[in-house]
Formats: sequence, structure tokens, C-alpha cells
Amino acid sequence: MSQLCLIRASGNIGTVLAPQGIVEVARLAKSYGSRLVLHDLSFTVRAGEVVGLLGPNGAGKTTTLSILATLRAADAGTVRIAGFDLRAHPAAIRRKLGFVPQAIALYPSLSAYQNLDLFARVQGLSASEARRSCAAALEEVELSDRASDPVATLSGGMKRRLNLACGVVHRPEVLLLDEPTVGVDPQSREKILRTIRNLAGAGATVIYSTHYMDEVERICDRVLLIDRGRLVAAGTVAEVVALAGEHPRIEITFEREPPPNWCARPLLSVNSVAGAERNKVELKLDNLAQVSEVLEQARVAGGRVLEFSVHSPNLSDAFMTLTGRALRDAEPA
Repeated sequence: MSQLCLIRASGNIGTVLAPQGIVEVARLAKSYGSRLVLHDLSFTVRAGEVVGLLGPNGAGKTTTLSILATLRAADAGTVRIAGFDLRAHPAAIRRKLGFVPQAIALYPSLSAYQNLDLFARVQGLSASEARRSCAAALEEVELSDRASDPVATLSGGMKRRLNLACGVVHRPEVLLLDEPTVGVDPQSREKILRTIRNLAGAGATVIYSTHYMDEVERICDRVLLIDRGRLVAAGTVAEVVALAGEHPRIEITFEREPPPNWCARPLLSVNSVAGAERNKVELKLDNLAQVSEVLEQARVAGGRVLEFSVHSPNLSDAFMTLTGRALRDAEPA
């Protein structure tokens, strides 16, 4: 089990115990008018981790990243990044950070290289440092051959990759990513994910906000799940799935309605699959080792199985259980 304790909200979630990290957030609160967006949010991210920041729409993900990026002020709470207090030393923190917003933040009339050079110089790189860093960033996102092309002529996926490159051109210690793969083609998505893993492998710490659970399962070391501005769960993907109490399931299709009482053992709960197909049942298992036992029980009872499928619990299942839904219709927060 990871050193960051698994937690689940039930009123007061209590204290999160963790070793000192490169990002430390304690009791963060933020409201917009009467709308409470963040409430007593605390978490720690260790150096070199890729941490997925998950939550339904309106959960507070973008607000959290904006506060960490020094773009918005919290109403209460403390943030420390790379040893600096955010309120006391925002300029020092900005030098340590790279922030890639969900919206494309590029100048369309400038070339890809000119955009990178601008961001590099704003971050304080000298002309010679900027040249080296721009070339390296273009190579990292596989856009070296489009360096001279105006951004307006690039595809959506290329703009996303360049957006990422602009956030990392100064080689930040901490990288904040707000849905960097939204709306991109599969090829660009793979290149972006590969770039993120490469950056982490080179020592960067990444906080990664996304709605794509498969991306989190692939690239993230740990998960922070927030809902309605509160931390709901934290841990590795496997730990969060276990915390949600999810079980593997098997769906069986019989030739006709299954034999009565064919699966009466108490270790299984049998539920008809939604729909008019009465020859299907879905069983919740304690573990995957029970699959063969269930199929054998069906055979002994005289039921002819046409097909079956097994679903192992994943992060999407845990997300649904812990938040109550996949996405919530709300304004981004």
C-alpha cells in the first residue's frame, strides 16, 4: 500500500498522512460568490510522480490547477511547491512550474518555433538557452519538421502537442496539465502521453487532469479523486478500485432462460441484465478464480451457455461508485 493513506469522504475526511512532497496542499478553500468550489482540500505529491487529478465536471479540478499555477488566489489554505510558500513567493514558484491549460494558448500568426521562443524568453532563458530548449521541445513533441509553419496552419492535434511543448520548454520541475488530450486524434494522443512519460522519466513531477480513465491507468503512479471540492479518494489505481469495493463480474448468455436455482450459492449475487433478453444473467464475483466454478455450475444444472464475458473492475467503475456518476452537468470548476 502506498504511503499516502487511502481515504473516502464521509463528512470530515480527517488528516492525510504523507511524506513531505514537492507539492503540498493543505486545507485549500475557494468560492465564487455563494458557490463553494473547493472545501478543505489537502494532498501531497512526491517528486517524480505522475498523479492523475480526477473528478466529475464542476468538481474543482481546473480551479485547483489554476491556484497551483498562481493564476487564482485561494480563499484559505496553504500551498507549497518546491519548498516555496505560494502566497509569499509566487514568482519563485512560477519559475519552477509549467502550466498547460485546456484551452490552446498559442499565437496563430507566429510559427511553432516563434511561439516556443516567446515562452522560453518569458521564462527567463537566454537567447542561446532558448534556441537549444526550443529545438529539444519540438523534437520531444515530434514537430521539428513544422517549426517554421504558422500555428494557424497546424492540425488540432499538432496545436495540442505544441501547447504542451510551450509548457515544458523551460524544463520545469512541476508540470500542471489540464486535459491536454481533449479533442485530439489517436496518433497525437499517443504522442502526448509518450511525451508526458518521457518528461516524468527525466525527473519532472506531473499533475494530470483528465476525463479519460484509460490514460490515468496507463501513465499515472497515483490518483487523486475529488468531488464537489473535497478529496474523495487517493492512492494507486488498484488501491482506489479496492477502496470502492468493486468486484469482477461475469455476464452469461444461455440458449434459453437459465435453469431455476442454478446458481443458489450465497457467494454470488445474481441480477438480470437490463433489457428484454431473459436468457442473460450478470453475476458479481468475489474474485476471477470463480469464473470456472460458475460455468461448471451452469453446466451441471443443465443450462447451455452460448457465450460469456468477464469484466474486471477498473478505474471507471470506482469513479462511478465513489462519485455517483460518470460526469456531472455543471460549469467547469
